[in-house]
Amino acid sequence: MRVLIAGQSQTDIGGVQRYERELASWLLERGHLPIVYATDRGEAARELQRRTIPVTDDLNSITAPVDIIHGDGRLETMAALLHFPHVPAVFVAHGWRTVPPRFPRIGRYVAVDDTCADNLMTQHGIAPERISVLLNAVDIDLFRQREPLPPHPRRAVAFGNLAHELTFLPAIREACRQSSIELDVISAMANTSVAEPEEVLGRYDLAFAKAKCAMEAMSCGLAVILCSHAGLSGMVRSEDFDRLRRLNFGMRALQKPVTVENVLAELARYDPLDARAVSERIRATASSDSMHAALFAIYEEVIAEQAAAPADPLAEGRAAAALLHEIAAAQWRTEVHLGTLAKASQRVIQMPLVGPVTARALRWLTRRK
Repeated sequence: MRVLIAGQSQTDIGGVQRYERELASWLLERGHLPIVYATDRGEAARELQRRTIPVTDDLNSITAPVDIIHGDGRLETMAALLHFPHVPAVFVAHGWRTVPPRFPRIGRYVAVDDTCADNLMTQHGIAPERISVLLNAVDIDLFRQREPLPPHPRRAVAFGNLAHELTFLPAIREACRQSSIELDVISAMANTSVAEPEEVLGRYDLAFAKAKCAMEAMSCGLAVILCSHAGLSGMVRSEDFDRLRRLNFGMRALQKPVTVENVLAELARYDPLDARAVSERIRATASSDSMHAALFAIYEEVIAEQAAAPADPLAEGRAAAALLHEIAAAQWRTEVHLGTLAKASQRVIQMPLVGPVTARALRWLTRRK
């Protein structure tokens, strides 16, 4: 089966990019033919190509027949559907803020957790019978378990592409300082990302992470405090594992503010034996091999359903027109906001003291665009 993965940016390596890399590698290992389409290429694309997985930013470069489109990015999925008529698709929602494409040939919407499924059903009108929940997973063969944790954590890592001194790092850094814990950062925003986190995670005792990053740290045997720019949940404990897993260890769980006091309280809950139990649970229940097999079964179902139901060109044209309308409306809102910002900045520029400095800063920013 030739699977076109219509993904998001293939520049920085984040959770979605690792999801796509693991899926494409799984398909290739089983004799299938993955192709990754993305409108922006960089280090993530080079990692795929090193595995002999084709990556393109031009759909015209694909002359081989495609059996199914796996969509991770909204616009990329729509572009692929319009470029390859009669090819069915499956779209995967990776986050609470995902806006799914609406198109007749999308046979199934896959949510990586219950939060994403709620988003599809309650905010975007996707019928429940068209939604499948396949909980996010981790490559347990790649993210190997480290030796048992020490009685007190010595080294911690903030693991996630949005970790930065301007987001949630200061509170974590201060709490770790007060607890005599050395803190490192693996983050694209902080320019400290790594292509193969599985090679370094085992050096740490504790991770501050969420979602797929948190699962990878758990698989490696680290104690994990769920944390991101959105908020703090706390130390993942075995008694709360099942509930948090249904939430992808993600946004819906992150309800507390990231403060030094809250982080210190969670650090005090460090329990190396319970962290080991959590690691065993994630490795037993969240294998990416099982998830990919279930996803492949959905591909086969959707292909069979599409073969039994001919395409509806009129409905497809109207769906494409609706998307273009949404894009045009969003562009107009952006122009209105820019106009409002320009008027406000003009008032600041006219102020006697701050005006000249602001004007120079705006000119410098404009030149950088």
